[in-house]
Amino acid sequence: MKDRLIEFGYAAGWRVARALPLPVARRIFMAAADRAYAQNGPGTQRLRRNLQQVVPDMPDSLVRDGLRSYARYWLEAFRLPSRTREQFLTDFGMSPENYDELKSVIADGKGVVVALPHLANWDAAAAWLVSHDWRMITVAERLKPEGVFRQFVEYREKLGMEVLPLTGGQRAPLDVLAEKLQAGYAVALLGDRDLSRNGVEVSFFGGRTRMPAGPAILAIRTGAPLFAVDLSFTPTKTWAVLRRITPATEGALDVRVKATTQMLADAYAKGIAEHPQDWHMLQKLWL
Repeated sequence: MKDRLIEFGYAAGWRVARALPLPVARRIFMAAADRAYAQNGPGTQRLRRNLQQVVPDMPDSLVRDGLRSYARYWLEAFRLPSRTREQFLTDFGMSPENYDELKSVIADGKGVVVALPHLANWDAAAAWLVSHDWRMITVAERLKPEGVFRQFVEYREKLGMEVLPLTGGQRAPLDVLAEKLQAGYAVALLGDRDLSRNGVEVSFFGGRTRMPAGPAILAIRTGAPLFAVDLSFTPTKTWAVLRRITPATEGALDVRVKATTQMLADAYAKGIAEHPQDWHMLQKLWL
């Protein structure tokens, strides 16, 4: 019964957020964020501890701003399926730095790995990418209940991307992704939180954490260009900055994967430090 209620809640969220006028929906979501801040539940407390690692002398208002940013992500995510291709393109902006390389690599039919932290609206970034008619595949955490997982998979497929389950698939995700890279796909992976519990240990904002090895392994195995993507919210857009990562070439494979994953962690840290309010990390991260 609980699982069905959770599934119904997500389905209702998608329908209601799309049906309401945007100003009304925005007020509702911002009010929910402020209520979460006032109630100071476990998720809010975890966000506070994470942000204190990033900004040691932070004002507590940063936590409120972070929850508002997170609410904006959900509002925009719920409304994305009703947006048009033209709106996907106009609602998302990208710095020109490294953009030409990304575009030329994909235009030449070569694969590319883009690794993103949980910043701003990563679904908007994917919708922008596929709106250029670029083929894209990603990996989805198998959420519980299963009905919610299916809803998220269907939602992302409607936006135009292919989705692999992190667990429970017929083949190992890395093998499938390597083949897709060789076929010219963009492989987009969230890279700042390890879900496997056997990720690569890295230094991050003065502490130790684990991050997934997948982006580094794929780039090293296939030779595909690797980019860390920094996202942030402007008043009207999700804005992206690409940071080119050159994988390590010295040492055994595990040494190169660790060094390359550390480069990604350093790139994520630059973006998060510039706009910490848009980092949606409400889970335990540091070891």
